[in-house]
Amino acid sequence: MKPKIRVIVVDDSALVRSLLAEIINRQHDMECIGTANDPLIAREMIRELNPDVITLDVEMPRMDGIDFLGRLMRLRPMPVVMISTLTERGAEVTMRALELGAIDFVAKPRVGVANGLQELASQIVDKIRVAAVAQVRRLAVAPSGVAAGAASRPAAAPRPAPLSGLLGRISTEKIIAIGASTGGTEAIREVLTHLPADCPAIVITQHMPPGFTTSFAARLDSLCQMTVKEAVHGERLLPGHAYIAPGGKHFSITRSGANYVAVVDDAPPVNRHKPSVEVLFKSVAANAGRNAYGIMLTGMGADGAIAMREMRDAGSYNLVQDESTCIVFGMPREAIAHGAADEVLPLPQVAPALLSKLRGGSDQVHHRI
Repeated sequence: MKPKIRVIVVDDSALVRSLLAEIINRQHDMECIGTANDPLIAREMIRELNPDVITLDVEMPRMDGIDFLGRLMRLRPMPVVMISTLTERGAEVTMRALELGAIDFVAKPRVGVANGLQELASQIVDKIRVAAVAQVRRLAVAPSGVAAGAASRPAAAPRPAPLSGLLGRISTEKIIAIGASTGGTEAIREVLTHLPADCPAIVITQHMPPGFTTSFAARLDSLCQMTVKEAVHGERLLPGHAYIAPGGKHFSITRSGANYVAVVDDAPPVNRHKPSVEVLFKSVAANAGRNAYGIMLTGMGADGAIAMREMRDAGSYNLVQDESTCIVFGMPREAIAHGAADEVLPLPQVAPALLSKLRGGSDQVHHRI
């Protein structure tokens, strides 16, 4: 019999601590082994109890959750699920937490917390289960005299060479589709920051709830050479732009003459997800064919695997992140199992491999693995 997942809940609200402990203890495969109302108490509890996962509130007394997370991921890396508030500032702080190494987050409601958390119970425990098996990486130690937060921010990416002369011939007809889930915010950043400003249009589905993709897009836009934004229904998809599925909406593409056009809709979840990678990749297979490049990054589950195979069957060239660099090797594993991958690569090699294919042009022979 597998041992239970041992969880510590860290939150300054007694009500939230009680509710989360109750939700966790209802599960057959996990138990709440302790609760703490601030990070200093939590620090001692972690040393004493050695949990498998902690849930961590963002805003707390004595030391906020982000400072605590940064220290934790440098000194004693472990799986953390953030409990975020659904506000603009809460979304920005959550993006920072994912950058520091949190595995995932849950957005707690601003009002009706008791009912809201109970409605989110299945999501909360699913994310704890994923966190328990995720690969956790240690943050680099901040050099002396440098603020921890500043030191752990990603360094500016080296400037990739432009596609030099291919913009007219290739960028308007080519399209790049990216799918990701758990761990995907940082994986997407790694790919996009190493692509040039004259890249073909990029369409992205990252599993994320409403209210958080605006901050995610803004953060990427500040780091990338291309323009990064949330997708808007009916807009033309332009080279030099990356478009992110709005949280809680499906994102797909269609064609209008020679142009690709965004479709954003409120249809039911697919594979339990909304947005769904399956929806995006299926539309790319149907509308772009051999002009498409697919990228599957870290994530739990199988969303997008079947549609990625449809993309490959339609002539696309597909890159899949390898197990050693994934936070969770679920979606990439399923894509490989469905025969959807042309190359399986460590994350730092994905952008260079994509640029190599783009520079090779559409006449380059696809190497099938």
